[in-house]
Formats: sequence, structure tokens, C-alpha cells
Amino acid sequence: MVRKIKAKRILQLRAEGFSGRAIASTQGISHNSIAEVITAADALSRTWDELKDLNDEQVYQLLFPGRSEHETVFTQPDWPTVHKELAKVGTNLKLLHAGYADKSKTTGAAFIGYDRFCKSYQRYVLEHGASSRVEHKAGVSVEVDWSGPTMALHDPVTGRQSTVYLFVACLPFSRYAFVEPCTDMRQDSWLHCHAAMFTALGGSVPRIVCDNLKTGVIKHPTDGEIILNDTYLHLAEHYSSAILPGCVRKPKDKSSVENTVGHVATWVIASLRQEKFTTLGEL
Repeated sequence: MVRKIKAKRILQLRAEGFSGRAIASTQGISHNSIAEVITAADALSRTWDELKDLNDEQVYQLLFPGRSEHETVFTQPDWPTVHKELAKVGTNLKLLHAGYADKSKTTGAAFIGYDRFCKSYQRYVLEHGASSRVEHKAGVSVEVDWSGPTMALHDPVTGRQSTVYLFVACLPFSRYAFVEPCTDMRQDSWLHCHAAMFTALGGSVPRIVCDNLKTGVIKHPTDGEIILNDTYLHLAEHYSSAILPGCVRKPKDKSSVENTVGHVATWVIASLRQEKFTTLGEL
């Protein structure tokens, strides 16, 4: 489905002379979605001058009448208020979700869980071009991933060499990093690293932003419910955290840990390799 907020933006860029390929690469929109918007606009014989004064919702409904999001039985939070409240010191998504849930309970309305609350807020930020206030708050989230570059562990007795994988975590606000070496990337190691991470940090955080690896996420469709690994979900519940997988092929969703992985590769792995080469040279 063509996202509502993108229709007007596509037509604006087209009017400014951008090609479909350029729009796709700069806006992260599929070619099919761009073609659908342009075809709908041409069918209505509407020019950009006739549409530029309309808001995003009006443009979308004009191009695709009757097309809307799926109905839900859950009462929706007041996202503009949520976004405004997040700017205040001492406020986080956990507290705002608790207030939203309490208000829903008093009216007998169904309310969404904390995981979906966080994901829906992220979607609101993207759809309305707002500046997210989540990533820059201390103690709100931790980003986790496996480092791509690996290390080698040499047993001087047997002469056997094993691959060492590095679990990397980063607190986005302070960029404080945690690294744990493992001999494999299985689920037990993944869970152990999280426990070691929270022990090293001296506490937990409301949000764990991870990659879509099978030890954490079983299924992450473009539209629909995310299915998490049960064991990983239980660990998060133990630490009172919500798991928020980054979008598939969207490294910017966990840019802090991606940068930390790069630093680890440079200052840990490369430094040890350099030390090894220096030692061999001395010999």
C-alpha cells in the first residue's frame, strides 16, 4: 500500500523535475509506489499547483479514495501530545504508556501493549516528519548486535584455533559501549550476553533495539505483527524491557551500535592484529 504521507512528497519532487529513480533513491520509496501515485494523479488530471495547498491526508484521499488503514479495536494514543510530553525532563515512553493504559482502563477501552506503543510512536515520527525525541534520552534504549568482523582464539596446548564473535551493545545517548566475546552466535550465547550487558550497566532500559537475527526475531513483515523469539521475549520481560527490532535492511534504526561495531573493529580487532604482527616482526 502507498503510504499516505509520501503521495504529496512524490508529486512535489516530480514537479521539481526529479525522475522516478531519483525519488526512489532519495526518499526510500519503491518504484511501484511512485508509479502508483503518479498514475493516480495523471488519471485525475491534477497538477502540483492544484495539490500543493492540500495537506498530506487530503492528497492521499484524493488520489486513493476509500483506501485507509485497517480498523482496530484498540483506542489510539494522542500522538501529538505524546511527542510533546517526551520533550519534558524525566518523561519517557514507559511512563507515557502507563498513563495511556490507566486512562483506557478507566473508560473500559482496549489499549495497545508497550511494544506496539513504541513502534507506533516511531511510525508517527516518520509519517509526520517530526524529530524523534527517543534516541537522545539517557537510559531509554540500548542497541545490540553481533560484530561482523571476528577474532581468532589460539590454544597454545592443542594448537587449535577457534573463531571468536563479538557481541556489541551501545547506549545511544552517551555512546557507552559494551563488548562480550563468544565462541558462537547461538541463542544461549545471545541471552548470556544480554545478561552480562545489564550486569555491566548496573540496570536495564525500557527498550532493546536489535537486528532481525533468528535468535531474537522469528518474523518481521513489512506490514503486520512482529513475531519475537519466545526465549528472548521472556528475557526482556525479566528485565522489564521491550524488544524493538530495527526495520529490515535499515541500519539507521540502530545507527549507534553500527558505529560502535566499526569502532570495535578498528580499535579492538585491528589493534590486536597489529600487536600480533609487531610481535612476529620482533621474533
